[in-house]
Amino acid sequence: MAIGRRPGAYVCGIDAAMDVIGGKWKVLVLWALHERPHRFGELRRALPGVTEKVLAAQLRELEADGIVHREEYDEVPPRVEYSLTARGETLNEALGPLGAWGRENILDETTASHGVPGQDPHRLPVRCANTTTLPR
Repeated sequence: MAIGRRPGAYVCGIDAAMDVIGGKWKVLVLWALHERPHRFGELRRALPGVTEKVLAAQLRELEADGIVHREEYDEVPPRVEYSLTARGETLNEALGPLGAWGRENILDETTASHGVPGQDPHRLPVRCANTTTLPR
């Protein structure tokens, strides 16, 4: 199910990439799937605040764009796992510098001006900690 791509109407590569990753949860889904394949419920727990409806829609869009692979296993109870495709891996690598920029220009400034007592300002959650190389 494509989401209304605009072939020929993109101004540049960033415009095209933003069309694929646009959405509040898509980038976080990519980071989570880099660690390992996840079942739907695991992804939902890894992304506090996302609703089932929104997560399902964004996974369908990422699948339609060739970023995420959905594997259905013929088991009882049914089991479905989501993983990154090769294209998804390259997109995740491209997002590394964006994460580094956010850490250096937003998170460090926010922590410096609104420091959280008892929290190391340079220690981030595992899924976002290392943006030079992809998260573990």
